[in-house]
Parts: sequence; C-alpha cells; structure tokens
Amino acid sequence: MARGPRVVRTVTALRRAVAPMRAADQTVALVPTMGALHAGHLALVHEARRRAKRVVVSIFVNPTQFAPHEDFGSYPRRFAADLAALAEFKVDVVWAPTAPVMYPDGFATRIVPEGAALAGLEDKFRPHFFGGVATVVAKLFAQVTPDVALFGQKDYQQLRVIAQMTKDLDLPVKVVGLPTVRERDGLALSSRNVYLTPNERQAAPVLYRVLRQSAARIKQDEPLPRVLAEGHEEIAGAGFALDYLEARHALTLAPIAARKDGPIRLLVAATIGKTRLIDNLGV
Repeated sequence: MARGPRVVRTVTALRRAVAPMRAADQTVALVPTMGALHAGHLALVHEARRRAKRVVVSIFVNPTQFAPHEDFGSYPRRFAADLAALAEFKVDVVWAPTAPVMYPDGFATRIVPEGAALAGLEDKFRPHFFGGVATVVAKLFAQVTPDVALFGQKDYQQLRVIAQMTKDLDLPVKVVGLPTVRERDGLALSSRNVYLTPNERQAAPVLYRVLRQSAARIKQDEPLPRVLAEGHEEIAGAGFALDYLEARHALTLAPIAARKDGPIRLLVAATIGKTRLIDNLGV
C-alpha cells in the first residue's frame, strides 16, 4: 500500500514542509483543487509529478467563489478517498486549510481581475466568481511558492484569468493548462457530474457533440452566427437551459465575428435539471 501524503492545515506547517524542498533546490509543482478528485484532477497530478521533483496538492472548497444560491454546502467532499488517490501518485504534501485559516478575522484584501474576467461569459452569470478565484489562487501561490501550477482547460475562462493575473503581478510561477479529460461519450469530467440523474447523464454529452460539430463547421468557413444559432437549438432540444454558446478569441476571450479573427475557442454553459455544466473546445 502506498504511503499517504503529508497533510498540513496551517500556513506555518506548510512552510515547514516546503522549506526542505527549497533548501535542496528541488522544483515544486502545485495542483490546486477543491477535492472530490476524479481522473481529470489525477491527470494534473500525473503531469505535475512529471514536471517537478516535489508535488503539492491543495484541497480547499473556496467559499468566496460561491454565491449564496450556489452549492457550497452540498459541494462533494471526499477527503479520505482523495488522500488514498493521491497516495498512489506519491504526492508529497496535501495543503488542506480551513476557511478561517485562508480568510482569518480581519481579512480585507481581495484581487479584482479585469480582462478575461469581464468577458461576459461566466462572469455574466457568476459575477462574484473570478474575484474569489484570483484571490485564493494568489494566496496559494504565495503560500506554496511553486515553480509550476497545473490547471485543467475545462474551466477555460478561469485558466485565462489566472494566467493573466500571474503575468500582471510578476508571480514567479509557470501556469500550465492541460486538456480536458472526458468520459468515453465526451462528457467533460467534473465533480458536479454526480448530481446528474440517469436521464440527465444520458443527455449531457450533447454539449461536447455540439462543440465538435460547430468547430468542424467553422473550419469549413460556415458563418459563425448560423453555426452558433443551430448549436443553441440542439442544446435546448436536449433539455438544457442554455446560458451561452460563444465563439471567442482563444487568448483574450474577446468576441469575434469570423474565423479570420481567431484563434477561436468555443465555450458553452448550460443547466440540466439542477446541474450546471460548462465545456469548451478550440477550433
């Protein structure tokens, strides 16, 4: 049986755990997570192990990125199972702070990102979200001092916000985005997939199917408005309430009018039943 990773819950203990790695001039990779780990998270851990001598995984369900009507209280939490999975990858440290450790009494500083954070995508429906993400990731970078940090591309707007924040603040961290890990039918892996009923789970892969079909049609120079309008219809016809299906510039997330304005990233968010799913695909 693999030895479990060292679990630390205070900043002092974390710095004590990381200090010998730094003293030995070892590279450190960070994989930030909110727990409820699935194969997508573990792909990040695997790549972190490949890129660095030491691997730190954070597990923290960040309250500041949830609105009052969202699922903070019911978000899946499986800490024991997460530790067992991470042991198989020989993770060195699990950083598992509580909310009072991350946001102690008197905490008064927050990052307010602009640029991709104001693209009219997730920020339109979750205006609180990217401030919470940017603040917690900046804190994680300051606490762990990693050389490289790995994120999944499923949360593509989040990845662009974090990459820009890291660049703008001159943080000495290389931000790496890895391709989305999917089920065999194309559904992007997500901790929230456990909320889907059997019928909803059967319908869910339509999001990726529409992304693939739309990307292929755009590559054939079909007009973007027609491609997206027909994608809207197919997603709605599968029982989703669509928040957006958009073609955006892959780096800035600015709106584009035609393929020549690319590179293009297609992004979608939609709710089926009580579960909101997001996905994206490059063209």
